[in-house]
Amino acid sequence: MKKNILFLYTELAGYFVACINELAKQDDVSVHVVRWPVNKEAPFQFAIDKRISIYERDAYDDTTLLEKINSIEPDIIICSGWVDKGYVTICKHYKGKVPTVMSMDNQWHGNLKQRLACLAAPFKLHTVFSQAWVPGEPQKAYAHKLGFKEVETGFYCADTKVFKPLGQEKLKEGSAIPKRLLYVGRYIPQKGIDKLFEAFLELQEEGLTDWELHCLGMGDLFDERPIHEKIHHHGFVQPADMHQYLKITGVFVLPSDFEPWGVVTHEMAVAGFPMVISSAVGSATMFLEDGKNGYLFQQGSKDALKDALKCMMQANDSDLRDMATASFEKGMSWTPERWVETLIRMI
Repeated sequence: MKKNILFLYTELAGYFVACINELAKQDDVSVHVVRWPVNKEAPFQFAIDKRISIYERDAYDDTTLLEKINSIEPDIIICSGWVDKGYVTICKHYKGKVPTVMSMDNQWHGNLKQRLACLAAPFKLHTVFSQAWVPGEPQKAYAHKLGFKEVETGFYCADTKVFKPLGQEKLKEGSAIPKRLLYVGRYIPQKGIDKLFEAFLELQEEGLTDWELHCLGMGDLFDERPIHEKIHHHGFVQPADMHQYLKITGVFVLPSDFEPWGVVTHEMAVAGFPMVISSAVGSATMFLEDGKNGYLFQQGSKDALKDALKCMMQANDSDLRDMATASFEKGMSWTPERWVETLIRMI
């Protein structure tokens, strides 16, 4: 008999779709996903395996959603956090009957809100969830603080099949890493993109004029973007169209002031990009080794970002290729296939 795997999800993302598509290949499982509406700022289009049953969250109130889930008879439930009260009700209903797995990407910062959450966890979380599945070590620390004894890592995983050919192409013998920086993300204050523009323009003035900066994304700060001959703003790009930009760029930059995880770091590692990443980015703990495949700089510091960019922009071709190789190897250490193995183990 097939196992019914249920995800109570927020907004779908391409990397998550890649993982559930891989999961749907298993003959002994049936995959069900409840999802929130698509984010208008990032209207991604997804190719979802036809074997996966998708339910729109806004088509149900909390009562009718529970009725629908009862008809599915799930063998395991994976829930995105505790924000959706309807999702929480469902998990509480099934707690003790099947594994009810909480996912979250919050890092442990030890602030008052988190300390209060730890105090409330026995009453608010452990009556609802049996275990946790988080992206990495920064989130695992928080999950343990919340009192979860069973905590798996690796909940977020890049679509490695999409990015692997790009990495292999970049690492071909004789291929030079293009002197073009790449930013992928929204134009919002939390991403630190204003400091990236400032640092890059200062480096241009200091003579590092053989480098360009290419940016993919939209957001509130887009209308305030600097217009400069070496900065290229490409706007929002669908995943299927990203390859043309990844092929012509060489070094990935993620200057976020706030980034609980950041799957894009994993994606760019697999694509063979040396990286300049802020210390706020959770995924840097897994996919960046400072000095090995890129540079880690102190979040919020434009000067630290500028220094890291300068080191990268002054690196020779051989060093850039070595960093690209190290990124690719780190990126391929975690794949959707391993993600599926982790989930099956939890059932």
